[in-house]
Amino acid sequence: MAKYHYYLFDLDGTITDSEMGITNSVKHALKKYGIEETDQDKLRKFVGPPLADSFMKYYGFTKEQAQKGIEYYREYYTNGGMFENEVYDGIPELLQKLKDAGKVLIVATSKPELFAKQILDHFDLSKYFDCIAGASMDESRVNKDEVIAYALDLYGVSEHKKEMVMIGDREHDIFGAKKNDLDSIGVLFGFGDLNELKAAGADYIVEHPLEIFDI
Repeated sequence: MAKYHYYLFDLDGTITDSEMGITNSVKHALKKYGIEETDQDKLRKFVGPPLADSFMKYYGFTKEQAQKGIEYYREYYTNGGMFENEVYDGIPELLQKLKDAGKVLIVATSKPELFAKQILDHFDLSKYFDCIAGASMDESRVNKDEVIAYALDLYGVSEHKKEMVMIGDREHDIFGAKKNDLDSIGVLFGFGDLNELKAAGADYIVEHPLEIFDI
């Protein structure tokens, strides 16, 4: 425990299981383009990565179509979709134990910062975090490495990287940590899997939130 003082957390798939709200929002956006998607596994791939990237990768959207898709997505998401969501078992206990141990907790998410704050407030989790950093609404800051760098600048701790660890469920979290010279913990209770996290080069991989405290 002495090694890390600053803990950076992804949000979707790490703090909360946001699958229902995100996939319903994606379905709403796709319907605007005449696409009726029923494959939940395909929709689930939208959880975590930047939305524009997923629209282009999985549905062949142009950049312009992807941007419009994000607007349609947000119609559903801001009208209640963001709260079709639940906190993973063990997360509140983990956050409390880390705070009791004097650690600094930071959220670094590719979700727009405005939405991240609303979700954390809704679940009464904002009180655990010293800083909540997310993507910009205009998508100019959306990749995980950009969000992590922004979080470190926002909280003013860029010089303490050896005392930091990034926690997330997808390869984007691990790659983002590496680009910022941070260690990383991959979690298996989210939307990634063991092979993805191993291939990305996670320093640690855990199955349950409280295992993070034991590292």
